[in-house]
Amino acid sequence: MGMPLEERLGADIKRVEHELMAVKQAAVRPAGLTVAQYSALLVLAEQPGVSAAELARRCRVTPQTMTTILRNLEAADLIRREPHELHRNVLETRLTEAGRKAFEAADERASAVERALAAEFSEQERDQLRALLGRCSKVLNSQPRD
Repeated sequence: MGMPLEERLGADIKRVEHELMAVKQAAVRPAGLTVAQYSALLVLAEQPGVSAAELARRCRVTPQTMTTILRNLEAADLIRREPHELHRNVLETRLTEAGRKAFEAADERASAVERALAAEFSEQERDQLRALLGRCSKVLNSQPRD
């Protein structure tokens, strides 16, 4: 038999990730966004014009999922997509004014969630937590993915 549930770190990581996403969903909902849409707008606010493929990588979703997210954001007039001036087969994605306003409203609330979480730990503990999570990533990324 495998490990008992209470000994599985993956269950703890998943629980906390689920709790974080639920709180963030509640935080961004008043701006009319989902967490996935908010994440896309966050990247676009920092890197206007980014391609959909790069946006998917940065948001850690599949290209197909990002296509759906972008389609919904575009339908809501929160983004606009235009051909790149040199590479016509590449669409650049940028926030509209409505998109910027929705992002800013959501970001204010989502940032408050992040600040509350960070405030629970000292700077040293935050650094240690990041280092421990980095070790988790290293182990998991070294595992075969058949």
